[in-house]
Amino acid sequence: MRCPACHNIDTKVTDSRLVNEGVAVRRRRECLQCGFRFSTYEEVEILNLTVVKRDGRREPYSREKLEAGLKKALEKRPITHDSFKRLVNIVERDIQLRGRNEITSEQIGEIVMKRLKRADPVAYIRFASVYRSFTDAESFWEELKSFPAPGGTPRQWRGGQRGRRRSNKSRFKKS
Repeated sequence: MRCPACHNIDTKVTDSRLVNEGVAVRRRRECLQCGFRFSTYEEVEILNLTVVKRDGRREPYSREKLEAGLKKALEKRPITHDSFKRLVNIVERDIQLRGRNEITSEQIGEIVMKRLKRADPVAYIRFASVYRSFTDAESFWEELKSFPAPGGTPRQWRGGQRGRRRSNKSRFKKS
């Protein structure tokens, strides 16, 4: 590994640790020439995976595309950099567990939605709205019904009745 300070090629590893739930390795290194210390990270890279697009085109898998889609869905959401990287790694692990050389973009989308639904429901709805091409508010409501209510049972939406107040006539009796 080349030193970022003096560009010497001779460095030694002083410490190695597993990070991101064991899917990456952080190595502390020291330059043998100038003594500069720095960290490097090793992550699993998916090789030889082809993504089959909806129109039939095939293209190589791109981690950058996955990260871009997740960043868009998680924009302005309370997620740390480490949690984001962990989410990306979990999605990639799920992709790898399929054990095939090809995967459809729909399958990747379903994996992402499954993981986002657990991690951040707002980001899930954002992602789903683009992935499933929501065209109206009813599409959003249908997707929201799949979330459990705070009590743990599915939400029961009551059309336009939710949140409406009765008129003053029915609330207050004249004496």
